[in-house]
Amino acid sequence: MNDSSGASNLASSAFEQQDLFPIREVSRLTGVNPVTLRAWERRYGLIRPTRTESGHRLYSMADVEAVRSILSWTERGVAVSKVGSILARSAATREAEEPIATPSGEWNEWQGQLRDAVNGFDEVRLEQLYGQIFSTYPLAVVFQDVLLPVWQELLLRQDEFGGTSEWLFLDAFIRARVLQRLQLARMPAGERILLAAMPGQCRELELLVAGLMLSGDSLAVSVLPIGQPLEELALVCDKMKPQGLVLYSNVPHGETQLRQLNKLSLALDCPLALAGEAAELGREALAGTPIACLGSSGKLMQRRLRQFLAGQLDT
Repeated sequence: MNDSSGASNLASSAFEQQDLFPIREVSRLTGVNPVTLRAWERRYGLIRPTRTESGHRLYSMADVEAVRSILSWTERGVAVSKVGSILARSAATREAEEPIATPSGEWNEWQGQLRDAVNGFDEVRLEQLYGQIFSTYPLAVVFQDVLLPVWQELLLRQDEFGGTSEWLFLDAFIRARVLQRLQLARMPAGERILLAAMPGQCRELELLVAGLMLSGDSLAVSVLPIGQPLEELALVCDKMKPQGLVLYSNVPHGETQLRQLNKLSLALDCPLALAGEAAELGREALAGTPIACLGSSGKLMQRRLRQFLAGQLDT
């Protein structure tokens, strides 16, 4: 039995070292069945695998990452028919923020090493990798392109035996280190910003990382706990008197949520902004309101927040 398991692991490792993957391997890596993968290709044009001379589909690592992105959006309640435009908009935002070609192959190598460390529940190795990655890339790249893709992948694979334990192991590890960095980044004399989650619309790690991305030389970001009631934020802001309140969400907002946001903005004595994927999706719906959309990508959020606080960002 151990020999069989070892052979399976070796086969999987061999596949992951190749540039192209057959559909069965993409299904194994992502948890999406082949029928659905074909539908996403034919009906929606979301992925574009190459074909062998015999007509078999072969997927690149970029295709695999695209499948994971599609899956994460559908898990949040976004219709598959709308995912294509969301991915295109996100890609355009990233290109505008980082016009230089990015070494995605290197990121994949780091991600593979992270998966191995998590699979072995090896905290010492994970700590080594964490330090090496931080010494190699800027903060935004570390989280958006290396750590969080692995975290998201494990989150979506919790139905597999051991998957939940692996995700919890990585989640606890990253959360502890992000909290450390948030403490170090807090500037007592800086402009105070409160960051809170829209109830039920993100996980704690996503909120903490957003706080780290928004932090800067003159911005002191205080992250409110997950579960903070939306209707009590005006009270909290009245007591803490921040220069701005940022709400974070990764879930599309309906009419009810948009009304809640507008109601909250009227009750506040400070500016209100929205960050996360919901900020990208809700930009048109919030146009003309006093609520700013900061986006979801690294330094772009911080730059837009600074512009908003200075009265230089259109809403």
